[in-house]
Amino acid sequence: MTEPRRHFHDELKSIEEELVLMAGLAERAVGRAVDALVRNDVALADDVAAQDAIIDEKYLLIHQKWLETMALQTPVAGDLRLMSSALHLLVTLERMGDQAANIAKIVRSIEGHSREPTILEHLREMGDLVQPMVRTAMESFIQRDLALAMQVPEMDDPVNRLNRSMAHEVALCAPDQDVLEWAVPMLMVARALERVGDQAVDIAEQVAFLLTGEFQEFTRPDTDMYGS
Repeated sequence: MTEPRRHFHDELKSIEEELVLMAGLAERAVGRAVDALVRNDVALADDVAAQDAIIDEKYLLIHQKWLETMALQTPVAGDLRLMSSALHLLVTLERMGDQAANIAKIVRSIEGHSREPTILEHLREMGDLVQPMVRTAMESFIQRDLALAMQVPEMDDPVNRLNRSMAHEVALCAPDQDVLEWAVPMLMVARALERVGDQAVDIAEQVAFLLTGEFQEFTRPDTDMYGS
């Protein structure tokens, strides 16, 4: 391998490592946002919202490194797929951080209202489901494991079911106006968590593209009535 090619692959490896770190930050932010909601911890929610700036900063740094690598090198077909997938992952992870920040901001907005335990339990369950999805999708990227990537959409099915059931749970709160004012924003929380699940599936799709050279959508229309 020539020295320029060795340097190029070192840069690719560095970008991959930074993406893995960014994924960890985004996943942790989602978990902490759900914790803030369930525990009614406004201080934690404010911290999650503030920490989104760190994810945004990492996005900008990785994006700059990506641009410099593309400008200074001439990727061949396999490398070009990796660069394309890395850019897609970068954007997806930044948006995942945004979903965590959105949940945290909702926690602040509904402070002081009465809460409904069943809804909270369902949202906690959604949070517990989407975090392993992110880890599995990223592990499939690290290991270049197509079989592992294809497990992610199956993990998304219960997330979609819980999201679809949320409107019914919120409607049951109608007799109590105070609870209802708290419950309606929970539709947005459920949607944010459902989007995190979709984003994990997006990462898995990119892994499949990286490994096969063909893009395919994993999400089945009959399991996701809201689309992606």
